[in-house]
Amino acid sequence: MDPTSSGPGRSASSGPGRSTTRGPEPVTPRLSAGLVALAWVTQFLVGTDLFVVAPLLPDIAASLHVAPARTGLLITAFSLAYVVASPFAGRLSDRHDRARILSAALVLFSLANVATALAPSFGLLLATRVVAGVAAAATGPTVYALVSTRAQATARAQVLAVVGSGLLTALWVGAPAGAVLSRHAGWQAAFVILAAGTCVLAVPHAFVWRSGRTAPAGPTAAAGSVPGAGTPAPGGQRGGGEAAFAVAVTALWAFSVYSLYTYLAVALHADGRAADVAWLLVVYGIAAVAGGQAGGGLADRAGAVRVTGVALALMAVTEVAVALVFPATWALTVALVLFASAAYAFFPAQQRHLVDTFPERATGMLSWNNSALFVGLSLAGAVGGPVVHSWGYPQLLYLGAAVAVPAWLLTRHRAGARRPPGR
Repeated sequence: MDPTSSGPGRSASSGPGRSTTRGPEPVTPRLSAGLVALAWVTQFLVGTDLFVVAPLLPDIAASLHVAPARTGLLITAFSLAYVVASPFAGRLSDRHDRARILSAALVLFSLANVATALAPSFGLLLATRVVAGVAAAATGPTVYALVSTRAQATARAQVLAVVGSGLLTALWVGAPAGAVLSRHAGWQAAFVILAAGTCVLAVPHAFVWRSGRTAPAGPTAAAGSVPGAGTPAPGGQRGGGEAAFAVAVTALWAFSVYSLYTYLAVALHADGRAADVAWLLVVYGIAAVAGGQAGGGLADRAGAVRVTGVALALMAVTEVAVALVFPATWALTVALVLFASAAYAFFPAQQRHLVDTFPERATGMLSWNNSALFVGLSLAGAVGGPVVHSWGYPQLLYLGAAVAVPAWLLTRHRAGARRPPGR
């Protein structure tokens, strides 16, 4: 059997003596390599749109005759729109046809990028980035939900890691490519190409997910045998407090990760190592992709809760190591590889935990999870600047490592809540 597809006639969330169907179980559609590739390309293009703005800010400032410092509002506007819209978009997607919501979001995303390229003033450009943020909020979590509900439970985190690697690849391939294109064809060209790509993708997404019925997102019997896999309450519903604690872990993780990443180039420039920035970011990106793949596979075999806890602990230790060896470039390279590998192993395991634990509102929880990521990212940017300015980059890394500790403690609470009595 294909590891990314659920078997026919199998009830995914029924317990002993309980049936969750009212008749013969329809055959769950197979999650083919083509569907995974389509999801990957979607995440890559949307991720490129997110990450490409930062290197284009100087060109945008010169083109629209605004102060470079003001152009940072473009990233803030996109992020805030994403944070606010994502939970609502996820709830809408859970209640209606996910494929239709995804296609509409991609069309809106495409139109927003065309408007970005054509914006004659900074005010209108800011408005187009708000619209792009709203559209992006409806794409990523919906893609993850469509993929995860078709994947076999024993391979769910691995598949999520593969799709999520599209976003990480955008970090070290898409954004630099956009910056190069901007130098030769203007910053608008990057957004025109992204608009064309996402508009084309809206067509297959409108049709390929519609054949048959998707599998329930909760753990199957096979998943139930995985240590640390989420076990939903009857009907798949859990309290709002548990949901809030679950995504709070992601916000703390994001603060730790992006306090290091956001100011790495700034710190290297200030230290006279500007020539090392590009290749160190490529090494970091490759390690992040590899870490995500490893984390997904381990979560499917050893349990999502266990992997999130180990990843957070290793992330805290390696972030301290980065701070200690920062002056030595080759030692820094090794420390960054270890940090990125550990840090990004967390995310697919966290996604699997949320889908398994909250199966009836999978898209909504993945949306809240992405919002938490952007909250942590934004806080890292806001807090990190003053810390670096006043005390230096290594001190920011110590703060990031310290923030990872309560995140790890929350995962220990998860493990304790699921430990059978007497163990």
